[in-house]
Amino acid sequence: MERFIENAMYASRWLLAPIYFGLSLALLALAIKFFQEVFHVLPAIFSIKEADLILTLLSLIDMTLVGGLLVMVMISGYENFVSQLDIDEGKEKLNWLGKMDSGSLKMKVAASIVAISSIHLLKVFMDAQNINDTKLMWYVIIHMTFVASAFAMGYLDKLTKH
Repeated sequence: MERFIENAMYASRWLLAPIYFGLSLALLALAIKFFQEVFHVLPAIFSIKEADLILTLLSLIDMTLVGGLLVMVMISGYENFVSQLDIDEGKEKLNWLGKMDSGSLKMKVAASIVAISSIHLLKVFMDAQNINDTKLMWYVIIHMTFVASAFAMGYLDKLTKH
């Protein structure tokens, strides 16, 4: 009975596989939104204000960072918790593949969240005259919470490795 339960628990890791595949569908949705934004701004490129163009570019950078985060979580999560990827010798292989454990993945996710939050905060500051002070204060507090959390996670990770 114990052997059956252990095997069933070990096999249950495959329940994560469709979830990681679902992240690839989320990546597809993000790519569609990215190019929708690009095609929206291109026809108006000569008439758009510089500040509006910068805000659009920051949105594109934001989407790119989220896409990279999705790929990182999807591939390294699959490798760490489901099964190693079997990539043929002649095919291109990401240099971090097989090297990112759950701890380093956690740190990369935290750093990505801080970067995404920073870009979002920069977008808010670019349009600060249209945002009330209380809302602006909360954006800064939330961003600083992300920064402090990432720092604390990194510090704790450093402590546990020594």
